[in-house]
Amino acid sequence: MIQSPRTPDEQSMLIAWQQHAYTKFALRDPEATLATMTENPHVLLVPSRTGGEGRKAVRDFYANAFFPNIPLDLELTPLSRLFGRSHLIEESMARFTHSMRMDWVLPGLEPTGRHVEFVLVSIVGLQEGKVAFERLYWDQATVLSQLGALNHSVARAGIDSAATLLQMTMGKKEALQAW
Repeated sequence: MIQSPRTPDEQSMLIAWQQHAYTKFALRDPEATLATMTENPHVLLVPSRTGGEGRKAVRDFYANAFFPNIPLDLELTPLSRLFGRSHLIEESMARFTHSMRMDWVLPGLEPTGRHVEFVLVSIVGLQEGKVAFERLYWDQATVLSQLGALNHSVARAGIDSAATLLQMTMGKKEALQAW
């Protein structure tokens, strides 16, 4: 279940995060996205080692790598959210069809046309109502296995973990409706 903000500071963090997400996924506008960030932000997608450090590098990442290469069917379903003093941690279900080259997630992997789903954890640092950093984590072996790029039982073991987590957090009925 998603934790609701309990304090004014938590509410401010959530609003800043939601504004940032809106500029990324609805507007897909690098300038609008940077306007939601501090003067020296960084973004790191840990499994793919992509992102940027500093305003220019973050802008270049969003403008050239991220925004042009977001699949049309990308879905992010928040599963849980935790607040700290200056951090927000959000656990989500990510789903998409690998219909285009996506070097920001899958460097060097040509489109497979396969559907993928996985758990995504975003750790977001906030300062004075703006995003200072984003660090994203996911199980890359599970993603590669679903795409047919990695065929090993260790990688395949996590394939259904995202669906299992969705069922555990939302309940079976809600999980089926969300799908």
